[in-house]
Amino acid sequence: MSITVEDKNQIIKDFARAAGDTGSPEVQVAVLTKRISNLTEHFKTHKKDNHSRRGLLKLVANRRKLLDYLKSKDEGRYRDLIAKLGIRR
Repeated sequence: MSITVEDKNQIIKDFARAAGDTGSPEVQVAVLTKRISNLTEHFKTHKKDNHSRRGLLKLVANRRKLLDYLKSKDEGRYRDLIAKLGIRR
């Protein structure tokens, strides 16, 4: 269900705004999106796993807050990010 170190490092490399950038909203949203997609795949086989479902809802809420922050600060970066990740909004 969790993402591997290699996957996370690749996501950071793809979405970082500068070398060594791990805290920008783009990187955080990309990592959360990967974790959310892994959990949704998990729920296709484990429908009654309500404890993990609660964690999924927390991840989605956290991603939503980060996206709202990014939209308020720089709408161009926000639009680029949701287009790159394929998030519908």
